[in-house]
Amino acid sequence: MKKTIPRNIHIAFKVYSLAVGIFFVFRLILFFLEVNKMGSSLSNRDVLLSFLMGLRFDLVICGYLMIIPFLLLTIYSINKNLLIFKRVRFYFIFILFTLAFFVCAADIPYYNQFHSRFSVTAFEWMGSPIFVLKMIAGEPRYWVYIIPFLISIFLFYKFLKKIFLEKEKAKQKIRVLPTMLLSVACLFIMMVGIRGRLARKSPIRTGTAYFSNNPFLNQLGLNPNFTLIRSYLDKIKEENKPIELMDNNTAIKNIQQYFGFTSSDIKHPLQRTILADSAGVNRNNVVIIIMESMSAGKMHRHGNKGYLTPFLDSLSKRGYYFDNTFTAGIHTFNGIFSTLFSFPALFRQHPMKGSAIPKYHGIGTTLKMDGYSTIYFTTHDGQFDNVEGFLKANDYDEVISEKDYPSSEVKSALGVPDDYMFEYSIPQLNTLSKKQNPFLAVFMTASDHGPYYVPSYFKPHSKDLKDQIVEYADFSLQKFITLASQQPWFNNTLFVFVADHGAPLDNQYEVSLNYNHSPLLFYSPTIIPNPKSFSQMAGQIDIYPTIMGLLGLPYVNNTLGTDLLKHQRPYIFFNADDKYAVINQEWLLIVRKDKFTGLYHYNTHDLTNYAEIEKDTVEKMKTYAESHLQAYQHVLETGAIK
Repeated sequence: MKKTIPRNIHIAFKVYSLAVGIFFVFRLILFFLEVNKMGSSLSNRDVLLSFLMGLRFDLVICGYLMIIPFLLLTIYSINKNLLIFKRVRFYFIFILFTLAFFVCAADIPYYNQFHSRFSVTAFEWMGSPIFVLKMIAGEPRYWVYIIPFLISIFLFYKFLKKIFLEKEKAKQKIRVLPTMLLSVACLFIMMVGIRGRLARKSPIRTGTAYFSNNPFLNQLGLNPNFTLIRSYLDKIKEENKPIELMDNNTAIKNIQQYFGFTSSDIKHPLQRTILADSAGVNRNNVVIIIMESMSAGKMHRHGNKGYLTPFLDSLSKRGYYFDNTFTAGIHTFNGIFSTLFSFPALFRQHPMKGSAIPKYHGIGTTLKMDGYSTIYFTTHDGQFDNVEGFLKANDYDEVISEKDYPSSEVKSALGVPDDYMFEYSIPQLNTLSKKQNPFLAVFMTASDHGPYYVPSYFKPHSKDLKDQIVEYADFSLQKFITLASQQPWFNNTLFVFVADHGAPLDNQYEVSLNYNHSPLLFYSPTIIPNPKSFSQMAGQIDIYPTIMGLLGLPYVNNTLGTDLLKHQRPYIFFNADDKYAVINQEWLLIVRKDKFTGLYHYNTHDLTNYAEIEKDTVEKMKTYAESHLQAYQHVLETGAIK
């Protein structure tokens, strides 16, 4: 029976089987690495269904990769005089699947970091390829995933060679007509496999994999090559560039209603003039510290039992602390942009990259107009994410980056350690303080991001490196405040602490709340003599107006941020590339771009979707978030951000 099967079909079947087996191993690795993050027990049935779903997506990818090689195999099996096909077919198959296995290997650390399967978003880092390669090379965790990749291509090459040699040695008489008919039938089956579904209306889509209330198992069934291709196709679609969630005029009208103002300025519909505070104007220095990956979940205040942030926990009791603060997105560029310019993240749009840099009216511009000096500190390459160019185009006088530090202090791809950046900044700030006008200083830390580097002089109590680096980040904050407290400008300075984003410490919902839940602290012994905690919802986009309120300075607010001390939000919203979430103290709403909507009682870790039961709640939360997102898209396109 085996001898009656044409060699092209026999080879294709064995290649499919081999590739599916390797895809299965990568999925198994991801499963065992991530399953411990689940807060509830897993159903064996759901795990099995997830792996079966994975088989469907793996067959889709195998089909895409094998279409052209199968045609080459078929042509050569019929006419062996075409020797060029003999040489090309083997290496064509090997190269295509090598690339696919590489994506699978890269997907594992990508999912660990972003709580999402591999997508075109990963290549947005490629604006600084040398920096990215240095960062990857400097992080041993990433090296580990090279091992299964190398093993996979070695085994694939070895068995593929065996498959081809086996069929070449076999003396099989070619019957052209039966071979052609069977090949056409096989090609049809491959096309059905590529489509992934027998239903006529729609082929297999990302949403097909979502079969349960468990977000990890839903995503586990996906093949990262599928999500990469799908995200690229989605990105190049015209309708996926500027968002169209609702009518622009409706969005603007809703925003004005939410914030309680009207505007006759059609060109600047978000603009409102904020008068000086009657309590008095304080021309204080402002220091904003954006902490890399400092999820609120790493603090004892928010339930962490490891006592990783004793200083930040202590400091949170000595200022205005907002317990329910959420970052705008899950990327550092989201955190920098939204904190300093008070606009939200728009799915995968990168606000700071682009050949034309837009001019915003953020806190840097506002304070610069009021005579402040402005400076930004980062530990590494200032060109990464186009931060340096963007900030300099938006009224930041100086950007201190890796090029400014002694080369001997650069310890990894992420540049100098946090505490060195802080120590280096003190003379810089002393120089600025000697001028007649105050200063705005922004810090972006980096140590709590791989490749991790813990200086030998710091002695953590934790054994796990990920915990040690959190301890070190906290130590660095303490060192900075200690050094700053010894300077003459300390008592005249407002310090603000916020994360760029959190860390995916939980995995119960389709968005990781710990990935967006951030500390937010306004600290100054003189400006805030009476500490207080706030339970209201808050976001990075509110930091700039709240600072201006604390300073009591008059300014023009042309953003979507609000002064948290004067206005309470009913909800806050955040973005995770292809979805957004809206949250208050009771409900978590998740809305995907494919229109899936989930509403959850997140405080009790309830996985039940109440979207159909609580339709009014869903509508209010969606309208609130989408009004903000659409309003930003509108003013961005019309130039009304200035």
